Amino acid sequence: MPLARSSSRALLRAFVLAALVLAGAVLPAAAAKVTFVLVNDIYEMGEQAMPDGKARGGFARLAAVVAAERARGAAAGTTVLMAHAGDTLSPSLMSGLDQGEHIVALTNMIRPDVFVPGNHEFDFGKAVFLKRMAEARFPLLAANLRAPGDAMVPGFSDHRMVEVEGIKIGIVGLTYDETPRASNPEDLLFRPSVETLKEEAARLRRDGADFVVAVVHADRDQQRAMAATGVVDLVLGGHNHDLFINYDQNAAVVESAYEAFYVVAVDIDLHVATDEGRRVTRWWPQFRVIDTATVTPDPGVAAAVAVFRQELTKEMAVPLGAIAVEWDSRSATVRTRETAIGNVFADAARINLKTDAAILNGGGIRAGKVYPAGSPVTRRDVLAELPFGNRVVPVEIGGAALREAIENGLARLPAASGRFPQVSGLTIEADVSKPPGSRVLSLLVDGKPLDPRRTYTVAVNDFLARGGDGYTTIRDAKHLLPTDDSPLLANEVMVHLRRLGTVRTGVEGRITLR
Repeated sequence: MPLARSSSRALLRAFVLAALVLAGAVLPAAAAKVTFVLVNDIYEMGEQAMPDGKARGGFARLAAVVAAERARGAAAGTTVLMAHAGDTLSPSLMSGLDQGEHIVALTNMIRPDVFVPGNHEFDFGKAVFLKRMAEARFPLLAANLRAPGDAMVPGFSDHRMVEVEGIKIGIVGLTYDETPRASNPEDLLFRPSVETLKEEAARLRRDGADFVVAVVHADRDQQRAMAATGVVDLVLGGHNHDLFINYDQNAAVVESAYEAFYVVAVDIDLHVATDEGRRVTRWWPQFRVIDTATVTPDPGVAAAVAVFRQELTKEMAVPLGAIAVEWDSRSATVRTRETAIGNVFADAARINLKTDAAILNGGGIRAGKVYPAGSPVTRRDVLAELPFGNRVVPVEIGGAALREAIENGLARLPAASGRFPQVSGLTIEADVSKPPGSRVLSLLVDGKPLDPRRTYTVAVNDFLARGGDGYTTIRDAKHLLPTDDSPLLANEVMVHLRRLGTVRTGVEGRITLR
């Protein structure tokens, strides 16, 4: 008899469900908890000392956060998905040596569930990008990235679908569509991010996705535009180097600062019901900001970082080339006159960034020593001369404004001044007995008289790009790359020295002072 009563109750429930369906009622279908852990823009392998006296960032601390989140999820029955929104192969000193190989090795230890390349993944060119991505042991997504002929890039997918407790989560990856301007992808093709998202989200919805996530490398305006399309629920982004969380009850946009100083975890409660045969998704987010100063670094990853640091230390003593003429980096020299070392450093900036000219302030060259002709130059020497971690920023500036910049650089003469310009692509003749602002007698760009009405491209360090040392016309010029996307000056100098081998550049009459 108990069995008969049980069967009767089951039949009753079936009849009730059938009646509800016929009546068009909303029926519960599935529920799930998912946590997304986001990292983006992590260039340095090790932790960094912060102004508050704490250490943050680096792969060992990131690994500890991810492991803790995965353990937390396993204990609570929550699915944890780690997303990497790109920018990691470059720039750093170690990447300047191994072209990001150590970064992929460390990322393999953390095992992201999604990786989307940022513009810096292409800094070393197409061949290195493809080689590094082939070393990856994690899923690679970039729906708007294609090889020539609209072919898929090896190893990449447009999206992936993850099913959790009967709920389908569609994840689309989008790389930075301005990468051809910001980096060196060669003939790889980049489609517009927002339009590609619309297409991919529609495809995922047709395939049954209940919730759509976009992992993107994009500027903030693009991220906001993606959220406003109405086709995506969660945008996990990189590129802007800020800690950003925004939720408007329809879609959320998140970015985790940079260098893994902070990591954002987004906890999602997902509920899917059936309404007249159509699946309806409701979701509620909670946002947690994890300060990596509060975690103990993962010992295995920390050990790997230590090995890479040892390699870097050894490489610091390796000669990059040898100089055929004397270098003099003493302050009284680099802050008052043209120098061989200043010419070489400025050449590196101009040649590598493919600009018309380059201007570096003499005050940025710091070691204060004389290198006799025939001396080897090591990586350690370059870092001693350029200790500030400056980046090289290309700007577009009018001819008249460029002349003002040079006048500013010469304004303190005959006194030594950090603003004195070390240049490439320019030939300057000046009379320092004249009043400041009217000292330039002649200014040539690539051997031709400066045209005050045309524009020129000039590579400068980020200090000058901010208007430092009075270079306000450079600050106000059009910056062709954001500072954070610009390469390290020290790395560019190292590349230039290796290319030259024997460095014969000396004092060439680029600056003549009367």
